[in-house]
Amino acid sequence: MDWTAKVPPGGFWVFGYGSLMWQPGFPHEESQPARVHGYHRALCLWSWRYRGSRETPGLVLGLDRGGSCPGMAFRVPRRHREQALRLLDDREMGNRSYRPLMLPARLADGRRVRLLTFVISRDNPQYAGKLEFARIVEVVHHAYGERGPNRDYVLNTVDHLAAMGFPCARLRAVARALERAR
Repeated sequence: MDWTAKVPPGGFWVFGYGSLMWQPGFPHEESQPARVHGYHRALCLWSWRYRGSRETPGLVLGLDRGGSCPGMAFRVPRRHREQALRLLDDREMGNRSYRPLMLPARLADGRRVRLLTFVISRDNPQYAGKLEFARIVEVVHHAYGERGPNRDYVLNTVDHLAAMGFPCARLRAVARALERAR
């Protein structure tokens, strides 16, 4: 967990842009909407296990360069620091597909904070890059991994983002194409 040295001592904030938003899995005392700039939510990470295989990889979300991304910020108090960092290490850093960064963000209540954010590691072999829309739909439609069909992951993500007030037009377009492809 050498990456944790980037996190300031004491309590800290964590940014969720995908499933971390509705299943943080770590103790926190506060949560609220936030936005980070310089990165956007994208299906840019090959999934060789959970939503695909080596033979038929799936795609899952990453934060890639450019644009901005709304999501949820979670405040971890000092007393839960080590537990939260261990849980985040297990969840986000297992295959080193992400780089942990401390990014500035504005919370919904106007406060400016620095958030621990996991962005895609472009030099990782699982980085898919920017794929054409039709290729994304094709990959997601056919991939299946340990946690089920890749299409279920995308459809579930789109539903959760919309329910939380963070609709994503690009992901919604993928979901509509998947629904037509049934």
